[in-house]
Amino acid sequence: MKWFNDQNMRFALVAVLVALAVGGGSSKADFTFGEPINLGPNDEGVGSTVNLNCSHDYSPCISADGLELYFTSTRTGQQGCIFGDRNIWVSTRPMTEDGWGPPQKLGPPVNTSGNEGSAAISSDGLEMYFERWYSDADSALHASIWVSRRTSQSDPWDEPTQLDLLGDGEENEGAPALSADGLELYFTYADFAGRIGKLYVAKRETIDSPWSQPVSIGPAVNDYGCQAMCKISSDGLVLVFNDWWNCPSRPDGFGERDIWLTRRATRESEWEPPVNLGPLVNTAFSEYAPMISADGSTLYFGSNRCGGSGWGNYDLWQAPILPAVDFDGDGTVGMSEVLAMIDAWGTDDRLCDIGPMPWGDGVVDEADLEVLMGHWGQEVTIGKPELVAHWAFDETEGTTAHDTAGTYDANLIGDPVWQPNGGIAGGALEFDGADDYVDTSFQFDPGGSFSVFVWVRGGGLNQVIVALTPLPILLQADHIEGNLMTAFMFYTDDFLFSQTQVIDGQWHHVGLVWDASDMTRTLYVDGIEVAQGTVTKCPNGSSRLQIGTWDNTPMTGLWSGLIDDVRVYKGALSAEQIEKIIQ
Repeated sequence: MKWFNDQNMRFALVAVLVALAVGGGSSKADFTFGEPINLGPNDEGVGSTVNLNCSHDYSPCISADGLELYFTSTRTGQQGCIFGDRNIWVSTRPMTEDGWGPPQKLGPPVNTSGNEGSAAISSDGLEMYFERWYSDADSALHASIWVSRRTSQSDPWDEPTQLDLLGDGEENEGAPALSADGLELYFTYADFAGRIGKLYVAKRETIDSPWSQPVSIGPAVNDYGCQAMCKISSDGLVLVFNDWWNCPSRPDGFGERDIWLTRRATRESEWEPPVNLGPLVNTAFSEYAPMISADGSTLYFGSNRCGGSGWGNYDLWQAPILPAVDFDGDGTVGMSEVLAMIDAWGTDDRLCDIGPMPWGDGVVDEADLEVLMGHWGQEVTIGKPELVAHWAFDETEGTTAHDTAGTYDANLIGDPVWQPNGGIAGGALEFDGADDYVDTSFQFDPGGSFSVFVWVRGGGLNQVIVALTPLPILLQADHIEGNLMTAFMFYTDDFLFSQTQVIDGQWHHVGLVWDASDMTRTLYVDGIEVAQGTVTKCPNGSSRLQIGTWDNTPMTGLWSGLIDDVRVYKGALSAEQIEKIIQ
């Protein structure tokens, strides 16, 4: 069926839904997260300088209009690789579709010679809460919450006032988070010496009223040892936070510090048990200080994960928050989803409650239908690796191998021979092992998860199938028996070897899967896992993909045999997805 372009038809469908609505109950979560991207410069190396090498950038806070980005940074603003104190910086953009501009340090009276960070901006942009912390004579850490105001968004921030929300004078309060209506102030009670991190909330009747005595946000969240740095969604129904560095992480996480989420049905309801945001957002490294954009479409957070501005740096990242519109899991949005929404109409069924925020608003109604119709007839690719380059080698002549998945057409170097009927899937390309290879225009950034798969036949010892120039080698036959191996890492000689030969004269489907979330490399031959290993350092830099060689100066390790159907995916393919490629 086609997408409903006609407004009258859409309104008629609403009427049908209302007429046929029946009772229902709550179901599983109705939203998910997409692949995170770094907020730094774009692929051409231009754009914002939000994330800098030799700087930790974290604790993002996006203004309600999406045009201001406040964050904590150790940058100094000076030339050279110099880490400074933690201060609050701000970057702006003309429109939400634009990149972030060069950040500016807020300066006094907000920033001092000490450490400030974790800004929280009111919806009208006129009130800013932040933390200021220091070490005492005994090297014990202390934090307190301050508030600064301004008359208009073009005016400077006034002299800040220190808050003592708990009234104990201990200076163990930090990481403030303000609700969209300005009537709830969440914060972290952080006892560094006692290894305690709890989330509290203070309330006020109006924005001019004093804050009430804070209370714990409840046992579902705070009964575990430590949690910190929360932010509240604009509708007040979702709270995101992270494990605290001073305590063990929550069970069933993915790394050093993970981001977690708790929900409540209404503003008056109790917070539910937290759930982990999953392996796309959380990795083997630290993810923390999350916040959700006012429209609920984007998660912002800090991380020292692979693919950042420099080894060990904390960078700002963003990930799309997506409604789970494929109710039946068949990969498309169609009539079964409409029928499910009919059954759930007027209820709080979370499976179908997908609007206006991705997590819904507590009732299945026209807002959810609007979201569903926006995806009508579309293929759902949430959580599925994306095919970003595919050289099928089905040409019959010429010196160009076309990329059927994108725009990365490749050049044939030397005189490799087209074999129109010699491939495992159509044609193939034959290499002579002397001077033949394929030079692609595909710029390969190994910082994120990826998968590379190729059909090969022939080859010899120590010959390369696919590599990046100048380094590293992705897929190769080893120099002893011709077993599949990879030398994929920039900073180590920790090669990964299999015990499976691929140069026996038969066709073999070979591949490498790099999962950056847990730092795992996996080799496959003919759909079977043949080797796996983890590494402790991130790959870095961007290189060009080449086929049949590992470095054209000098010419060594060139492939002698057939290569067919080279595929590159963004994301880590599962065993089931690999099996489908072979079929």
